[in-house]
Amino acid sequence: MIMNGRDFLDTNVVLYSLNDSAPVKQKVAQTLVARAIAGEFVISTQVLAELAAIVMKKFADRLTPRDLIAFLDTLTPIPIVKPDAEIVRRAVQADAAYHIGFYDGMIVAAAERAGCKRILSEDLNAGQEYFGVEVTNPF
Repeated sequence: MIMNGRDFLDTNVVLYSLNDSAPVKQKVAQTLVARAIAGEFVISTQVLAELAAIVMKKFADRLTPRDLIAFLDTLTPIPIVKPDAEIVRRAVQADAAYHIGFYDGMIVAAAERAGCKRILSEDLNAGQEYFGVEVTNPF
């Protein structure tokens, strides 16, 4: 699944679109998520799973399961990279090569699989390249 020309959105970017405790980051993230829905960005199944887990744990007082499902439904137009055995293998290689941890390696592997040039993330090291995919902090 090659989606060249698109960038990859990490979980934290999508999460900030829901987080009103950081209004400047929220506005940037909402713009990026809207662009993703329009087809400009890629995410992975992992991004959706992490988003759901964090919202259910940390934002349960503000967002009901129904709200979360409605938000997830709005994200369905975004192209999604689905994990498979090769992505898991590549994540292990990313961890070994860059010492970034397995789940960050899964993000890198998914972005690489999609042919992305950049990962927009606050968690990974801005300016760092992982297997030719550069990280940019959009905030």
